[in-house]
Amino acid sequence: MAVFKPTFALRSVLEITPASLEVHGIKALILDLDNTLTTHNNPVPADGVLDWIANMKSHGIKLLIVSNNKAERVIPFAKTLGLHFVPRGAKPLPIGFNKAIRELKLRKDQVCAVGDQIFTDVMGANLAGIRSIFVSPIEPETSIPFRIKRAVEKPFLPQRFNRFD
Repeated sequence: MAVFKPTFALRSVLEITPASLEVHGIKALILDLDNTLTTHNNPVPADGVLDWIANMKSHGIKLLIVSNNKAERVIPFAKTLGLHFVPRGAKPLPIGFNKAIRELKLRKDQVCAVGDQIFTDVMGANLAGIRSIFVSPIEPETSIPFRIKRAVEKPFLPQRFNRFD
């Protein structure tokens, strides 16, 4: 189903460059938090993320976090990165994405969502009418609910990674 299909598929958020975004007319990224920018429930960004954020900002790329987590989880992490955020984003519903798009003050065709889950990040972006970049999870989750979710989404995972330039 098209609702589960990402526009692009990359191994890591670090593969996204300002030049590749410019080629595609993307001026802002809506970022997932857990397993996209850091491991699950980790308060510290993954290796390279702080430099990547700084590079994006220096090139005028707007960044905003939309997470299904509560504000207590998102606030300290977003502050570390110097980013605005939408907690309790209700993904895959388009509510959090639409709120982020309004805050970014850009057209939908200028915004792209980035995340590691098909059934929340990719589906939510598609329902909101924006492009998406699926990235591989930083590390596998070990809880039973996440293992079940990953098994169910497996048929919808991209079979190969795109070139994004």
